[in-house]
Amino acid sequence: MKYEIIGSTVPAVEVELGKGESMFTQSGAMTWMDSSVKADTKMEGGLLKGLGRKFAGESLFVVTYSAQKEGAKIAFASSVPGKIMNVDFQGNGSLICQKDAFLCAEKTVQLSTVFTKKISAGVFGGEGFILQKLSGTGTAFLEIDGDAITKELAPGETILVDTGNVVAFEESVSYEIERVKGVKNIFFGGEGLFLTKLTGPGKIILQTMNFNDFAGRIAGYFPDSKE
Repeated sequence: MKYEIIGSTVPAVEVELGKGESMFTQSGAMTWMDSSVKADTKMEGGLLKGLGRKFAGESLFVVTYSAQKEGAKIAFASSVPGKIMNVDFQGNGSLICQKDAFLCAEKTVQLSTVFTKKISAGVFGGEGFILQKLSGTGTAFLEIDGDAITKELAPGETILVDTGNVVAFEESVSYEIERVKGVKNIFFGGEGLFLTKLTGPGKIILQTMNFNDFAGRIAGYFPDSKE
């Protein structure tokens, strides 16, 4: 498998597959493909795993694209302005992702649903209490709102992040929600009541834009339809 990330504002990843190689996606992100690529849609992993994806805000079904001949090409595009990041797995680690971060992956990569360990993180975190886990071997691609920032946290090192700016983190990183301190900060700080607390060791991936917040701000400039 070879790939090239193309475009700048709303990028795409174009993948060149060997005969018999496959990619999969949940998001309907396929943009173009050669006629020699075959699509197969099914409920991957059975009903329970399908329902887990549904609870995570994704489709019940997974679409697998397989090359019928050497050198077949297929492209997957981002749904928002930002970046596409590749993540490589060697079979000895995993990555926990926010539900909208996963774009596509090689068939050898495993995608599953995980629950936030602390209920408060799910109830108050703003992004739901169900996350997604990537593991196995091969390459996966993540969708980033804005630019990507990668940090390596030392053991015990902690960072507080607006929940919408968290993309993914290694499984060794602990994840919980911390309440914003101070009455003035709560009412006038503009950051909401809660922040995500990430504690090392491990790698974290952040994004500089929260597209949901950005869309809300843009919507404020449009006239009310009732007017």
